[in-house]
Amino acid sequence: MTGTPPPYVPGHGLLAGRTAVVTAAAGAGIGGATARRLLEEGARVLLSDAHGRRLKESEAGLAAEFGADRVDALPCDVTDETRVAALFDLAVERHGRLDIVVNNAGLGGTADLADMTDEQWDRVLDVTLNGTFRCTRAALRRMRAAGAGGVLVNNASVVGWRAQRGQAHYAAAKAGVMALTRCAAVEAAAYGVRVNAVSPSLAVHPHLVKVTTPELLEELTAREAFGRYAEPWEVANVIVFLASGYSSYLTGEVVSVSSQHA
Repeated sequence: MTGTPPPYVPGHGLLAGRTAVVTAAAGAGIGGATARRLLEEGARVLLSDAHGRRLKESEAGLAAEFGADRVDALPCDVTDETRVAALFDLAVERHGRLDIVVNNAGLGGTADLADMTDEQWDRVLDVTLNGTFRCTRAALRRMRAAGAGGVLVNNASVVGWRAQRGQAHYAAAKAGVMALTRCAAVEAAAYGVRVNAVSPSLAVHPHLVKVTTPELLEELTAREAFGRYAEPWEVANVIVFLASGYSSYLTGEVVSVSSQHA
């Protein structure tokens, strides 16, 4: 029924035996939902987030549910190249392989362009676009050296295609993520690695509610054909599809996870 989320989809073992890294994976947003879905599909998951306390809580909860041998965590600020390298080194060290990377880390904000400061612009670009670049580079280097293929899924946004007031920095960053995805895919195909992205419209979670006005959320929700926002796990389902063998011929694509009216 329109306005009502569908039933939660159970796991089917699509990623059994795989090792995955998920950035910005703490909490109840898309990253946290993706980590859970990957575990439900049988993967081992290395969680990462810049928020150490939330990361520990997420690790403890998921380890209790899925087993400590399948859940690791390492704090990582994606603006720090040394910490990015340590994150991907840990995945290989603990599990001997790196199969899946979900680049979810991003930072938003609201400011009209005429009033936006260099600091506001640079911070959003450094986390959202440059952070995705650093993690993509680190993953591709290790996947290329291993010669066993792999999959990367980047988190973009519909604002990379569509204009929204106050979002020039975020929109530019997400459009950059889309372009980065396409270029990385062309290069990585030579060593059997696929690179795709999801482009969600509106997935509501507690952090978003804290930084967005009720009026804006109501306006954005009204644009959705289903009359509701997406649950984070609905975006995670598409990420799982892109990470699985069901999308074996997809690379360089940006998949819109949206019910927005045209």
